[in-house]
Amino acid sequence: MCDNPGMQISDLPPSANSGNNLAAPDLIALADRCVQCGLCVPHCPTYVKTLSEADSPRGRIALIRAVAEGRLPANKRYDEHIDLCLNCGACEAACPNQVSFGTLLNQARSQKENLRRRTLPQRLLRKLAFGLLSHPVWMSRFASMLRVYQLSGVQRVAGRSGLLRKLRVDKLDEQLPRLSKGIVWREHYPAAGTSRGDVGLFLGCVARNVDTATLSAAIYVLTRLGYGVRIPREQRCCGALHRHAGETGSANDLENANVRAFSKLDLVAVVSTASGCVPGLIANRDAVSDLAGCTDINRFVADSDGWNGIAIAPSNKTIVVHDPCTLRNKLSGHAHPYRLLKRIPGVTIESLAGNEMCCGAAGSYFLTQPEMANSLLQDKIAALSSSAATVLCTSNIGCALHLAGGVRSAGMQLEVLHPITILARQMGFRDG
Repeated sequence: MCDNPGMQISDLPPSANSGNNLAAPDLIALADRCVQCGLCVPHCPTYVKTLSEADSPRGRIALIRAVAEGRLPANKRYDEHIDLCLNCGACEAACPNQVSFGTLLNQARSQKENLRRRTLPQRLLRKLAFGLLSHPVWMSRFASMLRVYQLSGVQRVAGRSGLLRKLRVDKLDEQLPRLSKGIVWREHYPAAGTSRGDVGLFLGCVARNVDTATLSAAIYVLTRLGYGVRIPREQRCCGALHRHAGETGSANDLENANVRAFSKLDLVAVVSTASGCVPGLIANRDAVSDLAGCTDINRFVADSDGWNGIAIAPSNKTIVVHDPCTLRNKLSGHAHPYRLLKRIPGVTIESLAGNEMCCGAAGSYFLTQPEMANSLLQDKIAALSSSAATVLCTSNIGCALHLAGGVRSAGMQLEVLHPITILARQMGFRDG
């Protein structure tokens, strides 16, 4: 237990221009569940880094409540502490009173966003970014433009000129993998052999453009296990990035669009290769549970009965497994990647040291909070350097891009792969 007595009002000096306060009885009700025991505090990555009570879950709850009750202004200092939260869920996993901190944080950010005054360029850039994420066709066209940007040499010139740093997109550029030609996904991939039913595959707004190998590997494994794969064209972004940024209305619209897209199909499950997307897909639990079970692909494939007769080639590689926060803290599914990898004869499987701490990707966090994100990333790179890894395995696209960027910057010769891709390769899948 932490000895700090709790958040003090003096930790957040009032602003000269306090602006509007957040009047939110629902926030107060959620905050009331916190008894300030402090069991969550040592599990919080930002508290571990800053040692500031205001950057702990307990401190943030106290801040949100104080602002909701009008005792503190929703000023810049308040924004800084709320925005620094990764929303990793480590505090919820440790909380004995089951405080819904993620819900509390998202609601606070949504109300805060309604009060925040942005410049016209900031508003336009934000609208463009979330618009791209919301519309798959726009995102695919943008990805095609990025591919030209990479192949033409413009990326190299822009990096050397310092332009990317001035535009504050240098971190995004560093994490951008080499983009391959886009794939036009079929709406149905039939099962190989006797069918066990159809599975819906959620593509995601990012993975469908930058991680096509993992999606193709998922189709390969699922069809060989006897499942047909359905990919409805109407599916959209899961809405997680929107919700975490306070764009609650847009997030709800996207979630409802996905429910409509998959609910008209006769499915045994809806699976995602990105663990970060699953909470968004199951946010509307009643609607989704009526159509199928939505789950992380690791869990679904690990639980499948279709393994009889499946040939899996042996491997002598050492695979170090990174646990995404969504898989560990929100889905309680971090054991399933290990179950999958254990099907490969001869492979050595290790957990990445410090797996209980976030890698710093956290959706768009690495862009909005680059210093904290990089500090957390360097902890992972240090842990990797001390391991015997030949492959780094992770189950979330955001974590994979963030970690791969760190691996490249460190000059490490290491592949960063999804467990389903590793398994598919040993089953005969060839990507690229």
